[in-house]
Formats: sequence, structure tokens, C-alpha cells
Amino acid sequence: MISIAGVIGTGLFLGTASALMNGGPLGLLLAYIFVGSISYCVMITIGEMISYLPIAGGHIKLAERFVDPAFSFALGWNLWYNWTVTLPAELSAAATIINFWHPGVSNAVWITMCLVVAIGINMSGVGVYGETEFILRRGRISSIKVVTIVGLIIFGIILDLGGGPNHDRIGFRYWKDPGPFVQFYGISGMTGRFLGWSRAVTQAAFAYSGLEVVAMAAAESKNPRKNLPKAIRRVYIRILLFYIGGVFVIGLLVPSNNPLLNVNSDNASASPFVIAINQAGIKGLPSVINAALLTSAWSAASSNLYISSRGLHGLAASGNAPKVFLRTSRSGLPYVAVAICASFSLLAYMAVNTSSGMVFTWFSSMCATAGLTTWFGIGVIYLRFRKGFLAQGHKMSELPYSSRFQPFAAWWAIGASLVTLLFSAWEVFLRDNWSTATFMTNYLPMMLFPVLYVGAKIWKRIPIVKPNEMDFHSGIAEIEAMT
Repeated sequence: MISIAGVIGTGLFLGTASALMNGGPLGLLLAYIFVGSISYCVMITIGEMISYLPIAGGHIKLAERFVDPAFSFALGWNLWYNWTVTLPAELSAAATIINFWHPGVSNAVWITMCLVVAIGINMSGVGVYGETEFILRRGRISSIKVVTIVGLIIFGIILDLGGGPNHDRIGFRYWKDPGPFVQFYGISGMTGRFLGWSRAVTQAAFAYSGLEVVAMAAAESKNPRKNLPKAIRRVYIRILLFYIGGVFVIGLLVPSNNPLLNVNSDNASASPFVIAINQAGIKGLPSVINAALLTSAWSAASSNLYISSRGLHGLAASGNAPKVFLRTSRSGLPYVAVAICASFSLLAYMAVNTSSGMVFTWFSSMCATAGLTTWFGIGVIYLRFRKGFLAQGHKMSELPYSSRFQPFAAWWAIGASLVTLLFSAWEVFLRDNWSTATFMTNYLPMMLFPVLYVGAKIWKRIPIVKPNEMDFHSGIAEIEAMT
């Protein structure tokens, strides 16, 4: 539930609008199946390691044990970058959703309103944040998101079969006209369809990004060697139901040429589900759904600020960031880290002069590429983990959880993530299609990661850990005693 409910949100509910517009219904479905296969491989890959070594810090600490400190440094900063840029993404998404009710009001009003609450909660200390989280948990926001997507899938099937007020049986009408794929930017042939699909893949990566956070929760879970394998075995069913089922229904209900799907326009204010319900003539329900999505985006903004600030504090504690970020108040609040991370949220104000939907697209692309970089890193860590485990005389069957798909799953996570990163904005290299904003938001993390790794390698001057010197024993006694 941490993995699935934690990432169900604006990526699936709102971001699928641009993915459908760029890829078409079949392109959207294939994009989510493709990225779903990567995310599942990442889950079973990290599951083998973290069920054996459920240590605090998750894959960041595993990178230090099985690759080298420089790789851990680069992954740690990439993770901080991911959560930091997700904050303005959620704020711009909230502004886009509120435009559904008040389209004429400046986005600065809605961004300020959401931002003040998020910063206020985080600057008030862990006590206030904890109370807020308690209220949110009592409100079962994660469960509400799961129930919402399941309800929308069922409701969407009913609408498709003619069960709405207008009794219009849609079927696969929109797969025939305007068609299963979109010719991206009007480019004809296979090239146009491939580019449209690749843009849908990037959006899908944003929607799936964050599934690996189960590794962070492993150290705090009860009996992780027993319960983590259970969670990982079941995750693919939820991926199939929530993500694949959701985008399949979206592709049935809304034509890819519907102008309201263009989140970069000034009138973008709703998810594809809301567009479909409005088309069916159902009144009242769109506002209820958008209210649920707004609650999700608003609470996510507060959580993202909390996670990014604590991540920055953790980087400083491990010697990977300036010591100034270790400063805390008497109550333990890392106010310097919170202030620095909160300052990045001001980037959401770009939505004042540009549509909030376009700003959401920029930041979601940045989050997607950072998430893909993390998945690539997890695959590399696993291959090193596996090599060292076998080199020290162990058998993979000794692990609390192992998959018959390994090591192929890890290789797929590495290769597919790299290919997706490479083609995430390939259209900018075509003639007369250059866009600096698109290039920077899609390729910046991919360029930063090797720079961070090489820089840390030069700074730390620590060689890659040899397989026979890898640490598979620290902390094992406590874990086995608990189990």
C-alpha cells in the first residue's frame, strides 16, 4: 500500500491527459504496460536485497555497501532532486485542478495558498507534521485514492457500455476515429507514432515513479523478511488493476483529439476521467472527483517537502552535503534544510505567466527522468549484490525472497530505463522542433548523474567494492533475531 497508494495521484489522474493526447489510446496503454514491466522488475530486484538486508536508508545505503560511496552519493542527491522538484509539480497540479472551479483567477493565488500551508506545517516541527499526518491517516487518504481509482474504472466501464444518462454506447469508437495512435507533431509514419508513444512513456514513468519507496520503509516494518516478499508478490496485481486498467478505460472514454486534454493550454483544468463524466452529462460528480485529486496533490506537497528536507539533512549527516544543513532548532527541526527545499517550491510560480498545466508537464518530466535514473541505479546495485553474494559462497536460494526472473529483471530495469531516458524528448533533435525547456526538463537529470558520480569518485578516491569484500553481515544478527 505504501508503494501503490503512495504514487497514485496527479500522474495517473491528471498526467494521463497529455499522454493520451500524444500517444493515442493504444499508445497510452502500451506505454503504461512498458513502464509497468520496468517498475515490476525494479520491485522484485530491490525486494531480493531489502528483504535480506532491511536497513535504514534503503537502496542508498545498499549502494555504499555493494558498489562504492560515490555511487551512493550520486543516488542520494538524485533522490533529493526527485522529491524536491516533485513539490512544485504538485503545486502546479493543484492550481490546474482548482482552475476547474475558478478559471479566471491567477494561479499565484492557488499556489500561494497551498504553499503557505505546506511550509507552515513543516516549519512548525515534527509534532505539528505528525498531528497532520495522523489526521490524514485517520482520513485514510491513501485508501481514498485506491477506492477512487477502482470506482472510476468500474464507472468508466459502465459509461463505455452505455450506462450513462445519455445512454451512448462508446465501445472502441475512439480507437477507430481518431485512431489507436497519434502522429506526434503531425509527423507521418512510424516516426510520428513512435515519438508520440515515447512521450507517453515519459509521462507513465512519472506516474509510476516512487514505487521503490518500499525500500525506505523496510527498516521500520514488522518482520520485513516475511512481509516484504508478500508485498512484492502482490504488487503486480495492483499495477495491472490500477494503472493498466485505468489507462485502458481512459482510452475508451475520451478521444485523443479532445482539446481539453491539452494540459499546456489555458483551459486545462480536469483529468480525463472528469472530461469523460462531463461528456456523459453527469452533474456534481466531476467536482467530487476533482476535490479528491486536490486533496491528494495538497497533502503530497507537504509530504514531499518533509521528505526532501529530511533527505538533505541525511545527506549532510553522512558527509555528502555541507554541514550547514545539520543545523536544527531546539526541538530538532532542521530549519535550514526545510528553508532551502521550500525555496525550490517557488519555481511553481512560473505558472503565473505560463499555464499551470505546462509547468506541471515540465516538472513531471523532471521527476520522471530522475525516477528512471533511480531505477537504473537499483539495477546496477543488484547485479553487484548478486555477484558478491555468489562470490562469497552463498546461493540465491538462501535469500528470504528470490525471483526466477533474475538476473534478467535487473538487466531489463537497467536497459529499459536507459532507453527511455534517451528517447524521453527525442523530438527536440528533429528539424525545426528544438525546445530548450523540453530538452532541459527531460535530459538534465541524465546529465547530472554521471557528473555527480565522477565528481564524488575524484573527491572520495575510494575504489569500487570488490565482490569478496562486500559486507553481507552487518546488522544481520539483529534482523534474524527479530524474525
